[in-house]
Amino acid sequence: MPQIRTIVREEVVSAAPDEPLTELADRMDEKRVGSVVIVENDEPRGIVTDRDITLEVVSRGEDPASVTADDVMSDDLVTVDADSGIFDVLRAMEDASVRRVPAIDTDGTLAGIVTFDDFVVLLSRELGLLGEIVEAEIPPYEHT
Repeated sequence: MPQIRTIVREEVVSAAPDEPLTELADRMDEKRVGSVVIVENDEPRGIVTDRDITLEVVSRGEDPASVTADDVMSDDLVTVDADSGIFDVLRAMEDASVRRVPAIDTDGTLAGIVTFDDFVVLLSRELGLLGEIVEAEIPPYEHT
């Protein structure tokens, strides 16, 4: 079974737990991502999403400059081994109801991140290849 290491994004937008949410939001905007992995000693501790900032802070009228990543990050971070199989990762994401999962190396350090969108792109490419194979083996369609 293919491993997620083949699709994991190694460039991860990350931050320390004590960083203000305004800095995280600026970084998300600059890097065009929807989440920041919160890291301590090169190990993922949590994740903050654009949704977390909106629902946990802005909608409650709190000042994002006075709230840190540690205040809103997910405490029950789901991680996967970077050598995990694709279907195992999809199952873990489904079980945890998450769309983003940090991948870790055997020593627990952050290796990358894989998102639901990465799987959609992968599936799209694979279906395109399958379509090409099928088209090459069947008679052409006649359009009237």
